[in-house]
Amino acid sequence: MVDLGVGKNMVRSIRFWSQAADVISPEPSRSGYSLTTVGSEVLGDEGGDQFLEDVRTLWLIHWNLSTNVENPLLAWDYLLNRAEPEIIPSVVIAELEKEATKYEEKLSSATLSQHFEAFLHTYVPTRGRKGEIQEDNLDCPLVELELLVKVGDRETNPSIGRREPIYAFRREEKPEITSELFAYCVADFWKKRHEKELTLSFREVAHGHGSPGQIFKLVEEDIRIRLEELSGQKNAWLTYKESATLQQLHRRQIPDQIKLLKQLYSPHETHA
Repeated sequence: MVDLGVGKNMVRSIRFWSQAADVISPEPSRSGYSLTTVGSEVLGDEGGDQFLEDVRTLWLIHWNLSTNVENPLLAWDYLLNRAEPEIIPSVVIAELEKEATKYEEKLSSATLSQHFEAFLHTYVPTRGRKGEIQEDNLDCPLVELELLVKVGDRETNPSIGRREPIYAFRREEKPEITSELFAYCVADFWKKRHEKELTLSFREVAHGHGSPGQIFKLVEEDIRIRLEELSGQKNAWLTYKESATLQQLHRRQIPDQIKLLKQLYSPHETHA
């Protein structure tokens, strides 16, 4: 609180989001927290992007926020993995209320509404009355990803002219998600959700819950090209085979995720 000049609530917020982004983890033996592999290799003193200047780091943070298996963020887990193409606030909040019944802890409508608002403002920049982006607002850095965009609005109360926005994910090729970042996320997905399996179907990588295809909203052809490129690398840790009846990945060895992170920020690459 003294070093950063923030209050108790802000400290709690920093702690929560640092854990959600897999930058820190609890250290029970010391009654405190320590840097995770991502925190050390990316944002540490010798990390690849100490000052959060690289767009690949933003995509990595988005990945971590969206793929926690043990303690998923409800809005992230649900919205990124559901089939509906449009996100309408009133409809989503009602759906989240139904989804929340699966959890042991009861969540009020107000809490779910705030949770959805947090998700929305993580990816959508604050705009002024005329619709222009306000440069001096303290928006979340992840708005730079332009993952979620407004596509229209709809009338909710004709008698008073009330309308609400409609959003959609930007589902297209994303060259800023480099082959190194994609490789790391495929390996992370494999470890988190299919650790004991030696093979994965293409569909699982493209559309499975918590998969790179779903979390990054990539089109199938882009995913296929990326997998073929990854499979064709020297000493590749996986192979990708495609035929008329089979589209499958085979894990030749368990990849070293620390090494994959280091490759992401290797000096010969410039993707900032």
